[in-house]
Amino acid sequence: MFLSLLFTYLPALVFGFLFVRNYRKEPRQFRNAMYFLLLCLFAFWGMSIQFNMPWLFGLGILAIPFGTIALVVFLLANAVVVIRREGFSLSHALPGLMALAIVAVCLAGPLLVLWQAPGPVLTLYLLVLMEGSYVAFTFFALLLYSWLYRRLPKRRDYDYIVVHGAGLSGTEPTPLLAGRLDKGVELWKAGGCRALMLASGGKGPDEQVSEAQAMRTYLVDRCGVPADAVLVEDRSSTTMENLRNSKAIMDARSGEDSYRAVVVTSDYHVFRAAEYAHKIGLAADGVGSTTARYFWPTAFIREFVAVSNEHRWPFAVIFVLWIIPIVLSFATR
Repeated sequence: MFLSLLFTYLPALVFGFLFVRNYRKEPRQFRNAMYFLLLCLFAFWGMSIQFNMPWLFGLGILAIPFGTIALVVFLLANAVVVIRREGFSLSHALPGLMALAIVAVCLAGPLLVLWQAPGPVLTLYLLVLMEGSYVAFTFFALLLYSWLYRRLPKRRDYDYIVVHGAGLSGTEPTPLLAGRLDKGVELWKAGGCRALMLASGGKGPDEQVSEAQAMRTYLVDRCGVPADAVLVEDRSSTTMENLRNSKAIMDARSGEDSYRAVVVTSDYHVFRAAEYAHKIGLAADGVGSTTARYFWPTAFIREFVAVSNEHRWPFAVIFVLWIIPIVLSFATR
């Protein structure tokens, strides 16, 4: 009985071990997301076998097409809502574009077979299907792990609270940025008002002042944070620059690796900011402020694209696995 259960849950145990080991070592890694999703899937599969409920696994299989249809409808509806509220732009249309891409990939296969497409076209479609399957898997893995990462307990005794900029309305923080600042103040108060707050954000070409300066004014005038408790980093324009420049300021004040920081950003952006911090050797947790529900899907898709761009090698591996049989078939002719 024990050996039977062990064999049934072996895949889940393997990925559970990998997840726990890597999470304990460093929670801010993209691979953790994939390990966690595989753990959940194989645990679900094991339970369907242990309790003799194959319909559970069948239900999961049926959820794929119906879930895909529901996702497409949701993304199209969300794109309409975002464009109506925020105006049209390529980034605001991302949910709709993603929905159309899903529909195109799903319909292309049956249509190509029905039209008896040439072999090379079907082979090329196989590559698209392989790459698309990886994208779908990692998308849901990152979505699940980002949710988990944001809800895991974080420490409170920070030396620095780094708040990332998010655009201005005139000289005032936008509601999105104000939410980040309010979250930073919440952490500052929870830690006994001991930490230094670091406002990070440069001046865009269409902005009157730097984001960091507007953030400092907001913290001091509206939130009651003492002026000498707010540091300013006003030269950055990207997330990575936010982190590198902020790290340089903190290293200069406290010495490298001798402090603990937290990076405050929007909830959809937490994991990428934390992963970038790990990449540059900054010991920092990630904490997120709440984003409007209607805007969250658009923002998360952008985050997924950015994270995938940082982890391009699996796409190359899939291409190699696709091209090797083709090369071998030509070589053996």
